[in-house]
Amino acid sequence: MSPRMSSTPPPGRTEKAPSPDPAQRRREQRGWYVYDWANQVFITSVVTVLIGPYLSGLACGAAGAPGTEACLEPAVRIRPFGVDWISLHPNALHPTLTTGVVLILVVLLPVVGALADHTRHKKRWLFWFAAGGSVAISSLYLTDDYRLTSLLFVLGNICYGLSIVVFHSFLPEIATSDERNRVSVTGWSLAYLGGAVLLTFHLGLVTFAPDLGIGNGEAVRIAFASVGVWWLGFSVLGIRPLRNRYSTLALGQGRPQLGASLGQFGRTLRDMRNYPNTLLFLLAFVFFNDGIQAAVYFAGNFAVQDLGLSLTVLSATILLIQFVAFAGALMMGRISRVVGTKATVLASLGVWCVLVTCGYFLPPGEPLLFVLLGLGIGTVLGGTQSLARALYSLLIPSGREAEYFSLYQLADRGSTLLGSATVALVVNLTGGYRTAIFSLLVFFVIGGVLLWRTNLRAGIEAVGNTVPRHL
Repeated sequence: MSPRMSSTPPPGRTEKAPSPDPAQRRREQRGWYVYDWANQVFITSVVTVLIGPYLSGLACGAAGAPGTEACLEPAVRIRPFGVDWISLHPNALHPTLTTGVVLILVVLLPVVGALADHTRHKKRWLFWFAAGGSVAISSLYLTDDYRLTSLLFVLGNICYGLSIVVFHSFLPEIATSDERNRVSVTGWSLAYLGGAVLLTFHLGLVTFAPDLGIGNGEAVRIAFASVGVWWLGFSVLGIRPLRNRYSTLALGQGRPQLGASLGQFGRTLRDMRNYPNTLLFLLAFVFFNDGIQAAVYFAGNFAVQDLGLSLTVLSATILLIQFVAFAGALMMGRISRVVGTKATVLASLGVWCVLVTCGYFLPPGEPLLFVLLGLGIGTVLGGTQSLARALYSLLIPSGREAEYFSLYQLADRGSTLLGSATVALVVNLTGGYRTAIFSLLVFFVIGGVLLWRTNLRAGIEAVGNTVPRHL
């Protein structure tokens, strides 16, 4: 059963701004936090820790090269479609799938974002995307075939991406301009805490799998199933307190019209020429988020394949990152209230440049150094992303939140396209991830320069929003 929906407003009522009642805003904000808590486990346990090494292991076995060292040879190949002229290195399967997901989302996100702004049932949309993703990920328990595993992972990833664009569009509706940094940072920090809680269970499951009488592969599949259950269960609790808003485009319509919605989205793209600072911020976000997403998505592959670390060490490090990211996001939120949000994000990008450089020189078989690198990543991970989300929410006009956040999510996925395609190409040529990780440096540098050139105050005023005190 989908979450309870709010009733239809009386004719002529248009409601997109945050409630003037602080108690009502807090109720909705708490629900919004819970969905952040619900969905992060997919990124933490599945994308960051489990799916990369698991898929590589399945693909290496199918290629007749089980074991990390044997699979690092560039000549090892799989043929996913059963034809000789389409071959792929097993270690490149994960980034290749990620690239395919991004290409699909590039098509779907504008459609979903435009429709979501025109529907009376945005809560329902969020629920069904979350439900589709959770079912796909839980179904990974049922198979150990790398082709079917790849398909289910792609479906779960698509549903996750579509749910996030709807989820992000609630932020301007539940928080005032001065509240958005706090709300975004709090949601992000709780997301990392939720990811850490479930990853603790997964760490124990993988570590003590032999004592439990199960194999490593079965332990990973049980972890996949638990992610789906967690995601769906907490989604129901988080979506309930949210309220459907109604723009003038939604009033009087039984359901959103695709043609009208896409027409509005096309006008948005043309109108964005009037908001050059919004465009410049999006371009900056594409580049620096490219580095962040690639570092998160392929950390597990780098640790297991190139550094020769065990899945237990990887899980423990990612678990530590979650707790550090929880504290780091709150810390960066406090810093932003002193030195300003833009300066805080720019400083964090400088830290990212140092971290990926250190990663390139990290020697294999040294878990302590990998843990220290993880501590550095956790410190800036949540804060960079949450503060960027809060800044963007100030750069979009009221009443078109989902539409504009579909562009944000499109930029998010688009940056992943650049990163995953680069990683896939380099790994397919070299068989490893070390050089690919180092290449992320250029994305942080370019993104930082573009953000530095963005006039945030002028951009916020241009769309008619209130400039916060700490910008």
